[in-house]
Amino acid sequence: MFRNRYTKTFYLSSGYLLLLALLALLAGGLTPYPQDAGNVMHFTERLLPPSLSHPFGTDSLGRDILTLVLFGARLSLMAALGVVGLALVIGIPLGLLAGLKGRWLDDLIMRVCDVFLAFPPLLLPVILAAALGPNLKNAIIAVAVSWFPWYTRILRAQILTVRHLPYITAARSAGASDIWLMWRHILPNSMAPVLVQATLDMGYAILAVAGLSFIGFGARPPAIEWGLMITASRATFLDFWWTAFFPGLALFITVFAFNLSGEGLKKILATGDES
Repeated sequence: MFRNRYTKTFYLSSGYLLLLALLALLAGGLTPYPQDAGNVMHFTERLLPPSLSHPFGTDSLGRDILTLVLFGARLSLMAALGVVGLALVIGIPLGLLAGLKGRWLDDLIMRVCDVFLAFPPLLLPVILAAALGPNLKNAIIAVAVSWFPWYTRILRAQILTVRHLPYITAARSAGASDIWLMWRHILPNSMAPVLVQATLDMGYAILAVAGLSFIGFGARPPAIEWGLMITASRATFLDFWWTAFFPGLALFITVFAFNLSGEGLKKILATGDES
């Protein structure tokens, strides 16, 4: 029963994320106000409440918030992919080296990871983003550089377990080379926890980048990103609640969906149930 529940949850949450990605890609043809994604301003329509013509209302510049949420999904999802992808590119090779080579190289890599993990979760990205310059690309790099140690440690731990399993010993005794064993057996059978963590981190990456945008170290106008939209509504949301509510709701649901997908994927991989 629990296995089927997690499987259904995974497919439902993944379906939402695919739908969101599709809506973001087709936003220009779906919304009647695609020009609002640019620098267009409509001061006669500023801060209108939700209505049939503007389901999410308008912001302080008169732009349709539904349009901005859809276009903002592009940057938010791209930021999540960028953060997790770059962290994996750095973390997986280091985890392989630490788990397969061991000895002094393992100690060196683990101590470097400990240095990065010693910083509070948001402090290092803020420092790096401030040093590199406030824009979305640098925010993605800053978050990814602070997150790669988690993937390194997870993969190293898996490799240390898998490399001593009987079938690996048997293949090595039969003359299999270390490179063949790594690509054919060790790495594929060590990646499941890394994939689960990466799925969970997609949501946290959106939050982290949105947080950097909120404090001025992430996306900059005229870019459209959920965190930046919430920042722009700080002066108005107490009287005009919809300016912060709808981008915040989109952020909440998307992060929640990534968490559900990660938990469902974890159960599926643990039980081998893909039905």
